[in-house]
Amino acid sequence: MKMKSLAIAFAAAAALAGTLTPAVAQDTKEQFFPLLVYRTGPYAPNGTPWANGKQDYIKLVNSQGGINGVKIAFEECETGYATDKGVECYERLKSRPGVAVFDPQSTGITFALTDKAPSDKIPLITLGYGLSASQDGNVFKWNFPLMGSYWTGADILVQHIAKREGGLDKLKGKKIALVYHDSPFGKEPIPLLQERAKLHGFELSLIPVTAPGVEQKSAWLQVRQQRPDYVMLWGWGVMNSTALKEAVATGYPRDKMYGVWWAGAEPDVKDVGANAKGYHALALNTAGTQPKVIQDILKNVHDKGQGTGPRDEVGQVLYTRGVIIQMLTIEAVKRAQERFGKGKVMTGEQVRWGMENLALDQKKLDALGFAGVLRPISTSCQDHMGSTWARIHTWDGAKWGEMSDWYQADDSLLKPMVKAAADKYAGEKKITRRSAEDCGS
Repeated sequence: MKMKSLAIAFAAAAALAGTLTPAVAQDTKEQFFPLLVYRTGPYAPNGTPWANGKQDYIKLVNSQGGINGVKIAFEECETGYATDKGVECYERLKSRPGVAVFDPQSTGITFALTDKAPSDKIPLITLGYGLSASQDGNVFKWNFPLMGSYWTGADILVQHIAKREGGLDKLKGKKIALVYHDSPFGKEPIPLLQERAKLHGFELSLIPVTAPGVEQKSAWLQVRQQRPDYVMLWGWGVMNSTALKEAVATGYPRDKMYGVWWAGAEPDVKDVGANAKGYHALALNTAGTQPKVIQDILKNVHDKGQGTGPRDEVGQVLYTRGVIIQMLTIEAVKRAQERFGKGKVMTGEQVRWGMENLALDQKKLDALGFAGVLRPISTSCQDHMGSTWARIHTWDGAKWGEMSDWYQADDSLLKPMVKAAADKYAGEKKITRRSAEDCGS
C-alpha cells in the first residue's frame, strides 16, 4: 500500500471510530505507541473493539498525567489483517520518535516481523497469539506472547474436555475435530493436539477453512460425515459466526464445540443468538463494566465525549482485551523507567527489558483497577509469557455467562515442546541462546 492510500485508510478508520486523528510525537518528549489495526474487511467486527479498548486506555492514562508524567502519543495504521500491509505499517512507524513496542494483532504479521525486530530493537507484544515457541526468551529476545499461546490454549481445552469425560484416560477412542483458519494462526495448535492425541489415544481430525471463512459447506460436510465427539474452533472474524451457523444447519450440538479465545467474544455469537446457546470458548479475561478500570474509562473518557467507539461496547470481551494489552505495554514502560529513569521516554531496548521483568501481582493489578479481570503476570529472561492460565466461558443464548475454574497448561508437556521448537528456530536462523550476562542487560 502506498503512503497516500495508507493515509486515506487511516483517515477513514478514524472517522469510522468517531474520533479525530490523534496527535503524533514530534520529538522524544512523548512515548509513541504505533497501533496496527483492522477496522475494515472481514475481520473488522473483531478487530475494532480490540483497537478501541487500546485507544481508550491510552486516553485514560493521559488524563491521569501519562506514564509518570510522560504523555503518550499514538497513530493507527490500517492493515486489513493482511501481512504485507502490516509490514508496511511497521516500516512506516518504527522510526517515529519515542516508539516503544508493536502489537501486530495478527500471527501472520508477527511471523513476518519476528526477523525484523532484533535488528530494529523493538519488542513485539503478541498477547494470546503469535509463535508458541516464542515463550522461550532465551531464543526469542524480542517476542512476548504474554498470557498464553495457542499451545497453552489447546492444552487447556484438552484438559477441560477430559474433565468433562471423567479423566484423561477417558479420551481414548474419542474423536476430536479441529476446524481451523487455514493460516499460520489456525495451524499453530496442531503440534500440541497431535502430541496430546498420541498420549491419550484420541483421534484428531484436521479440517482447514480457507480465509476469511465465509464458505464452510465442505468443512461441515466433513464434520457431519466424521461425527466427532467434540469440535475445536480455531477461527477469527466472520469465520466464527459462519461456523456456528453451519453447525446449526448440520445439526452439530453447540455444547460440544469449543473455540479458541479469539472465537469467544460478542461479535462471534450475536448474529447467531439463541441458536449458539451452549457454545464454549477459552477466556483469557472477564468481561462486563464492573471492573474499576472500565468504570474509570466510562467516567474519564466516554463521559467527556472522548470515547473511541460506542459506549455500549465498553467492557465487552475483545474491548477489555485491548485494554489489557495496552495496560501491559504501559506497565512495561513504567518498569523500564524504574531502571533507566523515571519520567523519561524509553527506547525500544529499554521497554524490552521492562517487558522481560514484569511483576504484576494481584496487589498491583487491583491498584490498576484490574481486580478479577486477569491473573497475575510475572515474566523473566527464560519465560516471555508470564502466565499460562485460562478459563472456559459459555454462551447462554444472549450473553457470555457461566465461567469455569482456572486451568493451567501442563508445563511437563509444553516446556520440552517449546524448547525443541525454539532450538530448531535458533538453528535455522543461526541464533545463539542468550547468556546470563545478556539476560541481565
